[in-house]
Amino acid sequence: MRLRILVSTLLPVVACAGCGDAKPKTDSASVTPQATAALPAGESMLPVPDGKIWYKKSGTGTGTPLILLHGGPGFNSFYLKPLEALGNDRPVIRYDQLGSGKSGPMTDTSLFTIAHFVRELDSLRASLGYDKVHILGHSWGTILAYEYYKAHPEHVSSIVFGSACLDIPAYEKRAKSLVATLSDSAQKAIKLADSTKKYDAPSFQGAMSEFYGKYVWRHPVEADLDSTMKSANEGIYNYMQGPSEFTITGTLKPYNVTGELGKIKVPTLYTVGEFDEVGPEIVKGFANKTPGAKYALIPGSAHLTTWDNPTEMIKVVREFLASADARK
Repeated sequence: MRLRILVSTLLPVVACAGCGDAKPKTDSASVTPQATAALPAGESMLPVPDGKIWYKKSGTGTGTPLILLHGGPGFNSFYLKPLEALGNDRPVIRYDQLGSGKSGPMTDTSLFTIAHFVRELDSLRASLGYDKVHILGHSWGTILAYEYYKAHPEHVSSIVFGSACLDIPAYEKRAKSLVATLSDSAQKAIKLADSTKKYDAPSFQGAMSEFYGKYVWRHPVEADLDSTMKSANEGIYNYMQGPSEFTITGTLKPYNVTGELGKIKVPTLYTVGEFDEVGPEIVKGFANKTPGAKYALIPGSAHLTTWDNPTEMIKVVREFLASADARK
């Protein structure tokens, strides 16, 4: 996604990313780091390998802590703010992955890897002194959640996979099928952009706007839109995903762990929006392959369930985490 253009053309309807020449041609990625002024209460900057990440700890509950993993890759955690309501039950940690949001910059493309983000997450967990945590990943964050569990199962109490992107080929096929539901003009603009590899055209931006308004979010939180887009990292997104939600050219293109889901041994919840770009049928299939997993369809919601139907999303996650804690 061409984020600099999207900031000005798609803010009314553009969504946070899901799951050719879109990759950076140099070893850089454009992102503006936050100023190093004093942070509000509960917020901190943590040195991690290759930089510093911003995080916020909220909540007064005493249950097992929950760490939130945002989507992208290269986006940020603004849209996960509603889940801080779970702090009544437990500490909730919301953070921005390195290179995006309020965290420091990341310019070395050799670090645009799953392994880097797994190390980063473990540094955060360890620094907070948590031996066991619940992890909630959304979109790309579900890949990070699964890979973290695979690397450090001893530290994971449960997993919530929100709008799971655990089979990128299946997701891409689904997303492309949704393009066929758009207006004729949008379909023509997408076809032209994919054939020419020119994704900056206003017609393509308009087509993306139409797609996002149907399948990525339906009720965005206007106050967070500008922050979401302006602090996203175009380089990371393009390098790992590609130029759009439905054209996958990045390093994640072959990712598929469907055959491994039977090995998950902790309580697991899958959530998905009714109109979600990732496809309820795909997510339900993941749940069916995961031993004892629970599945919840969030009505009236597209991909960003925390914006489209936060009440139901919070309720479902709260009940799941309480049940997971009760199993200890």
